[in-house]
Amino acid sequence: MNWFTGIILYVLVWWVTLIAILPLWIQPSEPGEIGHAAGAPKHPLLLRKAIVTSLVAAVIWLGIYLVVRSPWLSFRGS
Repeated sequence: MNWFTGIILYVLVWWVTLIAILPLWIQPSEPGEIGHAAGAPKHPLLLRKAIVTSLVAAVIWLGIYLVVRSPWLSFRGS
């Protein structure tokens, strides 16, 4: 895996992980609050979710990298 493929793979893993982490720590806003939609969260905590997403995506990416670089799994002819 070259550096460009590694970056593209990390970005893809990051977005999938973000979609999995977004529903965590959600508390709905109080009904009738002015300026909030009915389903909007009270505190979205986006910075915390971005940091957790980056850490989890890095661990997943490292696992994928190790599997791709290992000699046990090879799609090249011997």
